This record gives sequence, C-alpha cells and structure tokens, in this order.
Amino acid sequence: MTGPTLPSRADALALMQEFTASESLRKHMLGVEAAMRAYAGRFGEDPERWGLAGLIHDFDYERYPNATHSATEEHPAWGVRFLRERGWPEDILQAILGHAAYSGVARETLMARTLFAVDELSGLITATALVKPTKSIFDVDAKSVRKKMKDKAFAKGVNRDDVLLGVQEMGADLEQHIQFVIDAMRGVADAIGLAGAPATPAPMAAPAAEEQAR
Repeated sequence: MTGPTLPSRADALALMQEFTASESLRKHMLGVEAAMRAYAGRFGEDPERWGLAGLIHDFDYERYPNATHSATEEHPAWGVRFLRERGWPEDILQAILGHAAYSGVARETLMARTLFAVDELSGLITATALVKPTKSIFDVDAKSVRKKMKDKAFAKGVNRDDVLLGVQEMGADLEQHIQFVIDAMRGVADAIGLAGAPATPAPMAAPAAEEQAR
C-alpha cells in the first residue's frame, strides 16, 4: 500500500465513540462498516480500508450536523479536515466527502460509490427491522425493505433518491443490493442492536382445578 499508513480499527472506533454519544448513530456506522467490508470482499478490495471508511464516515455528524448542507462547513467537511490533519489516506477522505451529495465531490472510486450506496440503505434496513415484533434483522428481507421504501411516511429521514442513485452508480440490481447489505448487517447483528428482542416470558399457568379447590 502506498501513501499514509492505514489507521487501526481500534483507533478509528475510539475516535468515532469519542465524538458520538448517540447509540443509534454509533450502530449506524457499525452497520455501514459491515456493508463496506462485505462489498470489499466481493470486489477484491481491502476490507480493512473500506471498513474504515464506513466506520468513520459520520463521526462528526453529531457535533456538526450541517442543517444548511454547507459544502465547506460542518459534516462531512469538518471531519475530513480533522482526519486529514491526522494523516488519514486521501481515498477514504474523498469517499467520506462523496457520501454527502451536497459536498459537490464526485464519487470517482468504487469505494466512494459503494459508501454512498450503502449509507442511506442501511438506515432503511435498520428502521424496517425495528418495526418487526422481534426487532430482528433476521426477519428482514429485500422484499420487506422495498415495501417500506415505497411508503414515504415510513423512515422519512431516509433519502430514497440517494438509495436509487447509489444503486445506479454501482451498476447493481436493487433487490440484490438490498439483500447483500442485509446479509452483511446480519453478521454484526449484536453490535448494531438488531439480533432480536428478548423473548417475552410466557404468562404463568392458571392454578390447576385441584389447587383452586383447596
């Protein structure tokens, strides 16, 4: 590998956790990391490198949410400047910038296109799992996600247009892409809180007739 030394996952995770208190946002980044690692394996790329892009892509979002969608201030521009000062590889930084359409940064690499394609989708998959009685990603499939995707009142924060554009840029099939990301996220189900809700204890049986007669 040429260029800057790749940061360790442990250091990246510590940085993400330092900047992000929200459990849901932490879980989102872990889910995106899993999807990026899985796609790196499919494409013959470096899972560590791709995983870092997913793990850190929103680390500055909680502190600098960028409601005005500035291309140069707050998320992700602030975070990229921070990481660049610490020697992070430029291809990861460009992918992070590219995952925000408003940054104006073209997604020129497969890593960048993949990060954009899995980011919003992972949020929709999570939301679909959380409305299941079991709250389990193992009860989610591509069909159920596509159904929720058509329901504009569901998970309003998920940009459906970005999901579709991401699939288009990757040259992927939507259904296969959704299922691939679901499968990747299943691999970290415990870490992202989607392994399933604890079983509800069965109600105690009513006393037997002979007990009632005592």
